[in-house]
Amino acid sequence: MWMGIALSAGLAALYAHGHQAWALAFLAFVAWVPWLVSLHTQSRWRDVIASAYGMTLAYTAGVFAWFGSAIGDYTEAGATWGLLALLLGAPLLQPQIMVMALVRRWAQGHAQGRNSLWLAMAGPCAWVATEAFMPKMLGDTWSHGLYPAAYLRQAADLIGTAGLTWLALFSNEALAIAWRQRSPYWKACFQPLVWATCAPLALALYGWAYLQQTPAESGTPLKVGMVQANLVHYEQMRKELGAYQAVRQVLDTHYAMSYDAVVNQKADAVLWSETSYPTTLGRPKSPTGAELDRELLGVVRAAGVPFVLGTYDRDEQGEYNAAAFVEPQGGLLGMYRKTRLFPMTEFVPSWMNAELVQRWLPWVGQWQAGNGARVFPLRLTDGREIPVLPLICLDDVDTSLALDGARLGAHAILTLSNDSWFTDYPQGMALHHAAAAFRSIETRLPQFRLTTNGFSAIIAPSGDVIAGSKPGERTLVVGSVYTRETPPTLLVKWGNWVGVACLIFLGGLACATLAPTWSRWPPPQPMHHTLTFPVSV
Repeated sequence: MWMGIALSAGLAALYAHGHQAWALAFLAFVAWVPWLVSLHTQSRWRDVIASAYGMTLAYTAGVFAWFGSAIGDYTEAGATWGLLALLLGAPLLQPQIMVMALVRRWAQGHAQGRNSLWLAMAGPCAWVATEAFMPKMLGDTWSHGLYPAAYLRQAADLIGTAGLTWLALFSNEALAIAWRQRSPYWKACFQPLVWATCAPLALALYGWAYLQQTPAESGTPLKVGMVQANLVHYEQMRKELGAYQAVRQVLDTHYAMSYDAVVNQKADAVLWSETSYPTTLGRPKSPTGAELDRELLGVVRAAGVPFVLGTYDRDEQGEYNAAAFVEPQGGLLGMYRKTRLFPMTEFVPSWMNAELVQRWLPWVGQWQAGNGARVFPLRLTDGREIPVLPLICLDDVDTSLALDGARLGAHAILTLSNDSWFTDYPQGMALHHAAAAFRSIETRLPQFRLTTNGFSAIIAPSGDVIAGSKPGERTLVVGSVYTRETPPTLLVKWGNWVGVACLIFLGGLACATLAPTWSRWPPPQPMHHTLTFPVSV
């Protein structure tokens, strides 16, 4: 059992940390085989639970150890304590592994003699259904590691990352069946080997066919200048420079780089990263804040192009992490409020005592969440008006927000992020970039994704990076994409249909396996015989 766990965890770590190594994408279809083979030999429920728990710990340690270290750095508790907290919470961070193991064991025990194809589908369905209805903190899924493989990722417009995950796991299950059936005759494993091969082959063929298309572009492309200022640790800047001077340095850096984008690069619009305007725009808290607002509006008016910048908003409910749309003539057009907040750093769940948590953990934020996707017009100087979908940081790991924005008529996605958490952990930056890029593939919308100091990129509908930056550099990322009304993809039309289908399949499998029991219900009653005696006269 432990050998299978160690082998699968090692392969998963190699697959997850492959970054841009597309050749490692094949591990998605084989990495789980050692564990699945060993898991199949466990007949007792307690052994299955122990194996699943061990796999959860090993997977979390091998794939997400960087996250534990980042937690330790953020909370100033140290990497060791951060990693320990991560491992203690592993079953909650990766619940799909536990659920998959339990569903497989249940299916094994109740489906004796049934077609092994159905059993091979049960585990992947359990995994995908769990992720669909129990969203994870980082929004990660197994198929994110397929991003470097251009051919394999294109089917996300049909089945989403959930469908890609299902196909990869199904191949693993089929290979595990083939391994178990290899003796005494290798012919017995031919059928599951065919199943295992079909998934990656189908993905590759679909991707090849899509990438052969070269739609004729017409009109004028949208050219955007994205300011990656590489300014992080605002609190440290405040301590060293004072609050006003820190704000002054942040704004002056952004103003200078925006001037370059507009005057020298001829950008149609300018993007600033998440919370780069470090006060509540349009709702100042002090005379100094009002003066900064007037200064910003003057800069935008002088530039003559629209700005979209990360800032803050507030109302009677509290404060929000927001993206502001500012126009040269009309000023502040509107605000998008971040929908998906990061727990324990941006908000405290309602069931917890916020005051007590704030006392013990002073770095915990108390922002309010927005109410979902919104589309704003990006009004350019040449008269064009391009509807765009703004997303902020963790919003871009939520497929439903991107799908809702596409349904509202967006022609492009604007993502403002702050990856300073991952300054020393490029694995986190790479995962976040891959997750965001899949939103473009699923909707076939181009994306302008800006971070403070991470992987800023202009992403094509195929997921390709048109222009990008390196982590930790101060740079201006400028690029052009054609925007137009795009026919809705299957995923935009149907939403998360793969997760729903998996749940329905599991329900059907449960009914099929329990049907023999139900057919014997109620149980037969014991026969009661009445003894009679002859009556003598």
